[in-house]
Amino acid sequence: MNIANLSETTTEVCLSGFHALSDPLRMNVIERLRTQEMCVCDLCDELEVSQSKLSFHLRVLKDAGLVKARPQGRWTYYSLDLTQFTALEQYLADYRRHSPIIPTRLREEAQ
Repeated sequence: MNIANLSETTTEVCLSGFHALSDPLRMNVIERLRTQEMCVCDLCDELEVSQSKLSFHLRVLKDAGLVKARPQGRWTYYSLDLTQFTALEQYLADYRRHSPIIPTRLREEAQ
């Protein structure tokens, strides 16, 4: 499979997800949210960044479908949205299963 054979929607989803994961601060956010929902204020404290800077990065993650937001009172709580992670994982798994660059020995072991 290559990106030219994907549907336009799948291509956009993959590109958006991988772009969102390409930034170190956004990866740190993802790591913090791996085990728990967190308030934006706690994320700012832990990551030592301003709320305006973090809000930009959270919007990129949210637009890519990697996190979801839940407003409560004056704060917003963020958690991972695993649906998008599953789509990205599937995309990468297809390469692992069908790639001609995998050495023959590894392909034989996988079967």
